[in-house]
Amino acid sequence: MSFVNVAVIGVGNCVSSLVQGVEHYRDGDAPGLPNPVCAGYAVSQVRFTAAFDVGRAKLGQDLSQAIWTAPNNARRFADVPYLGVPVTEGILADGVGPGSSELIDPSGGATPAAVAARLRETGSHVVLNFLPTGAQRAAELYAQAAIEAGCAFVNCMPAVLARSPEWRARFAAAGLPLIGDDLKSSFGATLVHRALVDALARSGVHLTGGHQLLGGGNMDFVNLEDPARMRGKKATKAAGAGASVHVGAQYVPFMDDRKVAYIRLDGEGFGGSPLELELRLVVEDSPSAAGNALDAARHAKAALDRGVGGLLEEVSNTLMKAA
Repeated sequence: MSFVNVAVIGVGNCVSSLVQGVEHYRDGDAPGLPNPVCAGYAVSQVRFTAAFDVGRAKLGQDLSQAIWTAPNNARRFADVPYLGVPVTEGILADGVGPGSSELIDPSGGATPAAVAARLRETGSHVVLNFLPTGAQRAAELYAQAAIEAGCAFVNCMPAVLARSPEWRARFAAAGLPLIGDDLKSSFGATLVHRALVDALARSGVHLTGGHQLLGGGNMDFVNLEDPARMRGKKATKAAGAGASVHVGAQYVPFMDDRKVAYIRLDGEGFGGSPLELELRLVVEDSPSAAGNALDAARHAKAALDRGVGGLLEEVSNTLMKAA
């Protein structure tokens, strides 16, 4: 049996849900999984081979243990056995924001060469980037390491890689797949917002504005309180919104990994008649994203098998907020 050997960058809530999901759906028959088989690979063929983080509390732990280490607070829905994948020191660069530094004791002295060496020695095929929003430089250094190691790269965060002509060209020249930017949730605020926009547009409604206000208690929301880091998230959230949309985020500690989204759309219908639409959505944030991450990893490995390099445009348009 061939495998999809996955390396993860940033052992946070999304990785916790992803690792649990691979165990939970190993037999492929539980509800909630979008694609038991994707790009020719079953969930049981996905295995984790390397993990990188900069939080000292997680370094050296097995991945199966590190996913429960604070400040992680994702919902526990599966028991994960010992994986034999130690969390290795990663690249710090701009990977820890001002708010996060109060909750994480950062290390992170690794170089791209050291990361590439680790990827090669573990036989990793696909690198999934779950760095915090705003970690542009760190994401670029990891992308460089993936190219050096001959790995496909999936950019699950808003860092500009798939949207960069330079990075597209670098992965194409190396014959390596690139998927990104900024992972969609299987069912989240972006999907619902865009579905509403499309439905209104098909009915002839002219959208004049609106907003998407988000609240949550995980580390993503800690980072989004930094205006500089929030700018990257706004860019991917606004893509496809169809109007001038305000995007805001608030860290609410007691919510843990739950996310609440308040969506409002304003428009003009037939004869200029006004229209107002408001919606409230509450989801567990990280599990909602894990299904698409699992599909992205399998698509990336399938492209690697076929020798397809550069941006996987169709996959990126389906699974990512901005490509």
